[in-house]
Amino acid sequence: MTIDIRKVTVLGTGVLGSQIAFQTAFSGFDVTAYDINDDALKAASERFEKLAAIYKGEVNGAGGGKAEKTASAITLTSDLAQAVRDADLVIEAVPEVLSIKQDTYTKLGEHAPERTIFATNSSSLLPSAMVEFTGRPDRFLALHFANQVWKFNTAEVMGTPATDPKVYKAVVDFATDIGMVPIELHKEKAGYVLNSLLIPLLNAAMDLGANGYADPETVDKTWRIATGAPAGPFQILDIVGLTTPYNMLVNGDENGKHLAKWLQDNYISKGKLGIASGEGFYKYGK
Repeated sequence: MTIDIRKVTVLGTGVLGSQIAFQTAFSGFDVTAYDINDDALKAASERFEKLAAIYKGEVNGAGGGKAEKTASAITLTSDLAQAVRDADLVIEAVPEVLSIKQDTYTKLGEHAPERTIFATNSSSLLPSAMVEFTGRPDRFLALHFANQVWKFNTAEVMGTPATDPKVYKAVVDFATDIGMVPIELHKEKAGYVLNSLLIPLLNAAMDLGANGYADPETVDKTWRIATGAPAGPFQILDIVGLTTPYNMLVNGDENGKHLAKWLQDNYISKGKLGIASGEGFYKYGK
């Protein structure tokens, strides 16, 4: 059986969802981007325009109007049934809250064709926590991207024990086709490879900041000088966006809740969400 992926739907047009949709369309696929209402779609359209400008400056082959054509070629809709009715692959990039994802898959399974592959971009949740809600355990797996996909082009592929090996292989091939480097995991691991390494670093940095040991600038300077890394953990958090770590921490242990409250009180409630909002731990020009 040959699995042909040509039509791709991305659910969720936030920071990473919009990047996944744009990169996929830029690579020649037919892409539909779904979000819950017109305001979210307006924000998505603006993100696509900004991505077009970034691609023109940073990505080979994006000139000659290709970046602008990519942005305009993505179909935007708030109708879930319309979004997935012809999809070969649906990539879910909704908020990192298990109940939201489970509800999304319940609805998704009612509208998508039987052939459609479902892939979660969850950064920390195991696909096995969602698989029973999909209605197609053999055609469900995780496909996780790093932020700034045009630059940090990994795509981690992780199935469940029920995932059909042919489906897994088709998604690995798809990742390659959109310019990613597939990172194949042999079994489920919360955080995959990247976040298994990254999340402890970011949490340790937030612990230093939240408990008054050192300010974010000092933490970042220490990490950059001592390791040669191009960015410190708080700079990385601004790239990721502070909502994602908040959602991961708020349902964790007591220390996680403490860090989540620190993020909420000092940053999120003040509109400091990271680079996308113009300010997080640092200020950014718009």
